[in-house]
Amino acid sequence: MIAKNEDIKKILIVDDHPVFRQGISRLIMDETDLKVCGEAESTDEALQAIQNTQPDLIIVDLSLKNSSGIDLIKAAKSQFGPQLKMLAISMHEETIMVERAIRSGARGYVTKREAADHLLAAIRNVLEGKFYLSEATKERTLRSEFSAPQENAMSALSDRELEIFQLIGEGLTATTIAKNMHLSVKTVEGYRKNIRTKLKLKDNMDLIRHAIQWAQCIQAA
Repeated sequence: MIAKNEDIKKILIVDDHPVFRQGISRLIMDETDLKVCGEAESTDEALQAIQNTQPDLIIVDLSLKNSSGIDLIKAAKSQFGPQLKMLAISMHEETIMVERAIRSGARGYVTKREAADHLLAAIRNVLEGKFYLSEATKERTLRSEFSAPQENAMSALSDRELEIFQLIGEGLTATTIAKNMHLSVKTVEGYRKNIRTKLKLKDNMDLIRHAIQWAQCIQAA
């Protein structure tokens, strides 16, 4: 059955990889009750697209061009209200990322490796006002209390601290991080100090070593 125009839900895709956006778009456009109303690759582009297209749902990648999907979710919720439906999608499988996405305002979470099998179900659940996590993600979340001490310690970091910690692990200097995040070097150094304190790391070399280990775990997900 072909849906009436007023019943077709508009989806905005926010991801900084054009090929992945195209893949999601094709998946959605094959459905008679859904359509893609726009695409964006950064927070600024996404906020403008939300204003222009008034989507029914936004798919947000947590790793965007020069910004964080978590920051976009927070900004969109603040600017357009809690009624705006958002679904997080990411390469990350860590429970801490799922928790932060949901806490920030997303109503569902799908990993990119699950997208082909779960994305449409996630979209429809969120559009109906429900929350969505795949069974695999639910299991990981339920088991998180038994996770390694380092992962438990990571939950003490703020969203910004976690983002900076990952960038350190990817080899970025404080100066580069400051430039990319539009912060002062002094502010980034302050975050580094806070991270060291919260994770009980003895010096900057210890911080870098643990950050690299974390980044490698993320990339292997």
